Amino acid sequence: MARNKPLARKLRLARANKSKRALPPWVIARTLRKVRFSPVRRNWRVSKLKV
Repeated sequence: MARNKPLARKLRLARANKSKRALPPWVIARTLRKVRFSPVRRNWRVSKLKV
């Protein structure tokens, strides 16, 4: 990908990067372990973003 990106694309990539992290432990505790992992987790090799 080019080094110089439009700001809109850069913001979308940053948001996707932030949403990639694991769930906080208090969410797992509050839902009594019904929610164990984040539904938006993704791997950069497996699934591509449409940005």
